[in-house]
Amino acid sequence: MSRTQALNDTLEHLQSGSGDIEACAIVSEDGLMIASSLAPNIEEAQIAAMSAAMLSMGTRTALELKRGNLEQLFVRGDNGYVIIMHAGEHAVLIALARKTAKLGLVFLDLSRASQEVKKILG
Repeated sequence: MSRTQALNDTLEHLQSGSGDIEACAIVSEDGLMIASSLAPNIEEAQIAAMSAAMLSMGTRTALELKRGNLEQLFVRGDNGYVIIMHAGEHAVLIALARKTAKLGLVFLDLSRASQEVKKILG
């Protein structure tokens, strides 16, 4: 199985295993889309670039405020959540979760998926 197929399978498993995750993607730290299960109406390049910018700002904020290494970014909006989590040395996992999501379970599912992505990208 190719690396791309393995990453897509990981995203599919994440999304199908959690009814609270509406979409997810894997993005490089420099803002390039690696794999995605985002809706067709979502501009992947724009999401990838914004995620990289948020990751950079979040990392700097955590370090400047002496909070240690950034583990995840969490954004709550009127319609749900955006969660960005490291998935290896040079990639992040992005998830869009429902407004009614059970966040503890979402974080657990994302943690497991990020470990799988780390293995695949090795």
